[in-house]
Amino acid sequence: MIENRCVQAEFTWRPSHLTAAIATCAAAALAAGLIGSRWQLVIFAAPLLGVLCSIGWQRPPSKVEVHGEPAAVRCFESEQVQLCVWATAEAGDVGLDLTVTAVEGMQLDVADDGARLRKSVTASAPRWGRYPVRARVEALAYGGLLTGTATVDAAEVYVFPLAAPQSTAIPRTELPDRLGTHLTRHIGPGVEYADVRSYVPGDQLRTINWPVSARRGRLHVTERLTDRGADVVVLIDISEQPPGPATAATERTARGAAQVVQSALRAGDRAGIVALGGRAPRWLGVDIGRRQFYRVLDAVLGAGSGFETTTGTLAPRAAVPPGAVVIAFSTLLSTEFALALIDLCRRGHTVVAVDVLDSAPFENQPDPLIARMWALQRSAMYRDMSTIGVDVVSWRSDTPLDQPMQLVPDRRRRVRRRRA
Repeated sequence: MIENRCVQAEFTWRPSHLTAAIATCAAAALAAGLIGSRWQLVIFAAPLLGVLCSIGWQRPPSKVEVHGEPAAVRCFESEQVQLCVWATAEAGDVGLDLTVTAVEGMQLDVADDGARLRKSVTASAPRWGRYPVRARVEALAYGGLLTGTATVDAAEVYVFPLAAPQSTAIPRTELPDRLGTHLTRHIGPGVEYADVRSYVPGDQLRTINWPVSARRGRLHVTERLTDRGADVVVLIDISEQPPGPATAATERTARGAAQVVQSALRAGDRAGIVALGGRAPRWLGVDIGRRQFYRVLDAVLGAGSGFETTTGTLAPRAAVPPGAVVIAFSTLLSTEFALALIDLCRRGHTVVAVDVLDSAPFENQPDPLIARMWALQRSAMYRDMSTIGVDVVSWRSDTPLDQPMQLVPDRRRRVRRRRA
């Protein structure tokens, strides 16, 4: 069912062009009468002044509402969507005028839909984000001495980022005991050959290797490697960034999140998202299926009500199931976001932080020595985070995401070395 949005217009009133013309004529007649001592001109201006005195009696038009159908439209970048905007008034549309305007970054093609106060709008945007469709309504008060202007958001266009077609591999780590598509070294139900061992009471008959049993004179069974599934949680930083390269780098945050979630869902894994920072942190629990992909995109843009809201600066425990792999996208300029990554690492999760800021966060070009010092400080931060357990990789704007993700170290080998 298509939902409509109905917004009541709140007008800002000012004198109309008719009032300005009457005031100009009255002032000119009074000035000429006083300068030339012509009482006839003063009598001529008296009715005009009476009309101006009645401006306080002007009645504004009754309730004016602006409608948008549908109320919210979802599309991908550079994709065109259709919607309709119209205005209604309880006492008729005399003196009303409707104009649909576009915000920065969105293109609108407006056409009359057979009526003066009804517009058909074709909208598109080359960059992901939330774009309101704004309607400007102009009205005349009864008598024509006052004109009002109101601007309302008649509809909302949610533009989703396009995810790159390349599949992004998840970090190599121990996966939870759940059936999936990732081949592991654990023995269990699967199709990949692992080993042959002697039969033990309780083994299933379908696992008996009859050729080997016939050669050795006793029963042997075939062991196979099991396939497990992963829980992938994407963590994005939605806090305010300083103007300049840091603000521009946040554009790749949503693209990276969409690519990781798309790759996980294609592989049959469960995926979810947590958005920290800003005024309204939100999260969406892990799930599978194509529908989950669009739910994640809604959560990134804060569209609809299919996600949960939270408070604080740490990821909720309900949003990150045990054994989940956390992939975070951030400029790593916020201390609170770094503490959230450390907290997830202490909970036992495998955490990978993708640094989307590939240059110094200064709006003006700094001195080369300052840029070099910034790069050294950034390298030290990578080392310190890796010591804690958070692996940090840098994602440059001219590099696909799957390439830096291949540089994530294998945490399983480190665990084996420590145990040894």
